[in-house]
Amino acid sequence: MRNPLQDQLLKAGLVNKARVNQVAREQAKQKQGKQAATTPSAESVDVERLKAERAERDRALAAERNAQARAAELRAQVRQIIDTHKVRRSGEIDYRFTDGKAIRSVLVNEALRSQLANGTLVIARLDQGYELIPRTAAEKIYERDADAIVLDHGRSTSEAPASEDDAYYARFQVPDDLIW
Repeated sequence: MRNPLQDQLLKAGLVNKARVNQVAREQAKQKQGKQAATTPSAESVDVERLKAERAERDRALAAERNAQARAAELRAQVRQIIDTHKVRRSGEIDYRFTDGKAIRSVLVNEALRSQLANGTLVIARLDQGYELIPRTAAEKIYERDADAIVLDHGRSTSEAPASEDDAYYARFQVPDDLIW
């Protein structure tokens, strides 16, 4: 069965009968080839599975890169906040505090020491050093990276005593402005 266009071309003498039959056979083969390709072979299933695995791996790598970029951005924001809000330090009083398990110190005057003791000023870590920053800047830093704040007397730490000794010594108040 030929289509009407083929009949018109044949009547006009633009094509011969052998060419029309050859085109019809090729079209029939293409239709049969498409039907056979609909059943997935083991090779095509493997190829699809590999593509899906690659796509999943690429998504995981992109997510990891995005997380690292976000962390670097937060560190840069913390650094900028500390740089812009740091308080000039002057004085000869050695104010000691703990950073992890190490005892560190910064030189301050009497006014800065009292502000540190009552929680108006906070000590933040900047690279290898420490800077004094006001409470408002510290709140911004807490939102981004709480580990950058080393000493903050303004935040209450309501921890339960860990042992009987801690419960016993909790009765004795130690002043915050005690100089070591």
